[in-house]
Amino acid sequence: MKKKIACAIVFFVLILILAVSVLLAFAFGSVRFGIGEIFLALFSERGDPTIRVILIQLRLPRIAAALLAGSGLAVAGLLLQTATDNDLCSPNVIGVNAGAGFSVMLCLCLFPMAFALLPVLAFAGAAVTTLLVLGISFGAAGRGVRLRVVLAGVAVAALFNAGISFLSQLYPDAIASYSAFSVGGFRDVYAEDLPVPACMIFFGLALSALLSPRLNLLCLGDDIAAGLGVRVRPLRFFALLLASFLSGAVVSFAGLLGFAGLVVPHMARRLVGHDVRILLPACILCGAALVVLSDLAARTLFAPAELPAGILMAALGAPFFLYLLFRRRVAA
Repeated sequence: MKKKIACAIVFFVLILILAVSVLLAFAFGSVRFGIGEIFLALFSERGDPTIRVILIQLRLPRIAAALLAGSGLAVAGLLLQTATDNDLCSPNVIGVNAGAGFSVMLCLCLFPMAFALLPVLAFAGAAVTTLLVLGISFGAAGRGVRLRVVLAGVAVAALFNAGISFLSQLYPDAIASYSAFSVGGFRDVYAEDLPVPACMIFFGLALSALLSPRLNLLCLGDDIAAGLGVRVRPLRFFALLLASFLSGAVVSFAGLLGFAGLVVPHMARRLVGHDVRILLPACILCGAALVVLSDLAARTLFAPAELPAGILMAALGAPFFLYLLFRRRVAA
């Protein structure tokens, strides 16, 4: 009973933090608005039409994109860490970002004016990379598929990153267009870019929720899970594929955002424990709030200049990754 009350309090606080984050994201930017001005512009005809245009056409799509990206990447990271039983696993670790980046770079080099195809190709690159990693890891001989997924992802990511470097040498003019995508952010995201990725992310989150009770059993070990009726190998395969589906949907409009999928599941475990059924909504709330706040900081810390949100997220995630490595070494 006490645990349920504690979880309810945690979720209330997370929802409150997310609501405050969204409100701050509406209020702050190149032009600052008061809370009263925001509510009048959004919910009353007496509001200033100029403020309404700024909020609805500029800030609302950006906030919605950050919410979608944060929730999608956080759940993708949770799926990857649960399926591989590796707390260092995240979408960028298994090569999803590198595959998406290579497909975008290839398009910029061969078809430099086809900007409309970039989101589609980014998603396609992420999906193909995941299938390649899974094919290598599940097709290799021997046991320890969880470790092989990570090792195969690192190898495939290195291969695609080498391909990106090679193309950048052959087509130096493409670097300018690729750099913004490679860092990740929401500066050039508009409302018309979001409906299809949003549907994909909502679908992926719903499937993840349906999958969460079985994923819980994986934490007991393969033998016990199999004894309880879980088909372990297909479940791991599907969880990894679903994580790629979510990551690819996010990459298609937000670029190569890194480390949200690594950091957020660890934050959520500290707050609500290891039950995947509870972890999943906690990851959604934590991830959404983290990315919204990161984008807000990127817009305001160096105003009037704007820093891509991906840079701040990398600055947060890299030390956290090193902390996890150090903690593992101490534990060993």
